[in-house]
Amino acid sequence: MPLAKSIIDNLKNQGTNPDFNQINLINSLCEIKPHKIFFLKNKNLGLYIWGDVGRGKTFIVKSYLNQLKLHDYKSFHYIDFMNFIHDELNKHSGKKDPLQIVCKSLTNNKKIIFIDEFQVEDVADAMIIGELLKRITKKGTKVIITSNAHPMDLYKDGLQRKKFLDSIDIFLKNISIFELIGEIDYRTRNIIQLVDNPGNENFSNDRISKFISKNFGIESSGSNMLIINGRKFSCKLVLKNILWIEYNIFFKQATNSKDFKYISNKFDWIFVSNITASNDDHIDMIRRFISFIDITYVNKSKVKFFFNNVEINNIYSGSKINNLWVRCQSRLREMQTEEYFLT
Repeated sequence: MPLAKSIIDNLKNQGTNPDFNQINLINSLCEIKPHKIFFLKNKNLGLYIWGDVGRGKTFIVKSYLNQLKLHDYKSFHYIDFMNFIHDELNKHSGKKDPLQIVCKSLTNNKKIIFIDEFQVEDVADAMIIGELLKRITKKGTKVIITSNAHPMDLYKDGLQRKKFLDSIDIFLKNISIFELIGEIDYRTRNIIQLVDNPGNENFSNDRISKFISKNFGIESSGSNMLIINGRKFSCKLVLKNILWIEYNIFFKQATNSKDFKYISNKFDWIFVSNITASNDDHIDMIRRFISFIDITYVNKSKVKFFFNNVEINNIYSGSKINNLWVRCQSRLREMQTEEYFLT
């Protein structure tokens, strides 16, 4: 079976019917031959895929890699990639050309390196990444990158940006650049459709974890501690743009409106699981939850709620703050609608 058809069939089996632009991306990926070549005459050494969030970049690349049935590829999130590079450089500090040692370590028996959510924000990273990518492709290892930014918009207004552009330009000349366009935010759509009947289904942590991993392309486990101004709060998962908290644990902690504003501004997606019924015995927890809803609602934050066998109108059964809860309940319902997520 041709590789492109195999990838498309696999996506359909997972509930995704790829559109015209996604099929073009699949075809472009299939042009990357997963064997080593040692000349730079054509743009066959990799693919830089960019476009808005939620268009399916990571999902499609991972489907491509899975269908190749190769074991000799390496997949990184950009943050994990740079952490690995810095750790290796520190390990080989003092040796002649430590970057070449790192390059050899990365490419050893690896035909493809995939770097997800590529971004360059730090001057130290900027001075390393262009030269490293150039060396990787010179060794014949293919590089696939996904990013929200066009390569010429990387590290915009950064220190010594010209030096960065000069180094990465050689790399970019030897790969193809693909813009994945489309009106549908597939990630948001998948999250909207995840729970059709709130309260009627209890999602296990394992199921939520797998869903986050699939839709955000997360390989690393992340942290379970959120730090705000030196104060630590227990969470299920903390990553660069994702926060997952448990209702009956997080809101029992001494959080306040400033914390919720920080969370709302910092994270692109917030997941709140294990929402259970509460009464006036848990009034402080309910007050914090109401404050959280008010702030994230006003900020139009994307929050996905998972209810533990409770309907929204039964979450709070007390009477002391019923006037506050009525407004919160209304906002909570609205925050789960497609109109809220897509506006």
